[in-house]
Amino acid sequence: MKSKCFFVIDFDSTFVQVEVMDELAAVALSGCPDRDEIIGLIKETTRMGMEGKIPFNESLRRRVALLSANKSHLDELVVAVAGKISLSFERNRDFFWTYRENVYIISGGFKEVIVPIVQGFGIPEENVFANTFIFDADSNIIGVDTANLLSQEGGKVKQVASLDLPGTVYVIGDGYTDYQIKEAGLAHKFVAFTENVSRPNVIAKADCVASSFDEFLDTEGLNGYRHIPRCPDRL
Repeated sequence: MKSKCFFVIDFDSTFVQVEVMDELAAVALSGCPDRDEIIGLIKETTRMGMEGKIPFNESLRRRVALLSANKSHLDELVVAVAGKISLSFERNRDFFWTYRENVYIISGGFKEVIVPIVQGFGIPEENVFANTFIFDADSNIIGVDTANLLSQEGGKVKQVASLDLPGTVYVIGDGYTDYQIKEAGLAHKFVAFTENVSRPNVIAKADCVASSFDEFLDTEGLNGYRHIPRCPDRL
């Protein structure tokens, strides 16, 4: 790798095959007679936010309001999501261990779920930027921390700007909010990741499209780094 590279990677539908909020709804609403209807509404709201049809913060607010979730559901949720890691990310686990200090997970999802999963790839907690839940006295999820940049419209842009990454920055994700990082001039390339979901309006904005993490490495000439030994100082 000739110059220092940073990899800003989305989590939902990119690092993992699913949208975490959808999975949380499936866990929390088990046994609820309106389960399928509510999950359908959450999925549609997710889609609208990811395609830029409604502001992300509005999408987030609506989805949390539809949930009847509790902190006790999160352990089950982590296990469920950990079993749905994107296959090409799993194949390239050594890549992430080797370059873990240069990988940033920046997501509109939730740290409570993301951190324990990506730590299995060597990615340190301090490189994970995501939302956090707010709980009431009975540990029910009642909202998100609105002071967190990722809960705000343009949150990914603000978060990446605050990092001031000194090198070539790749943004890899499936959503419009990922493209906005490149649009703001904070990344050299936006890679539309389509292994799990393909959004035509996002693809139209991309510098390149990758149907897997392997394809991204090949396209950028990084394929020689795919299955190298774990050597954190080698970059």
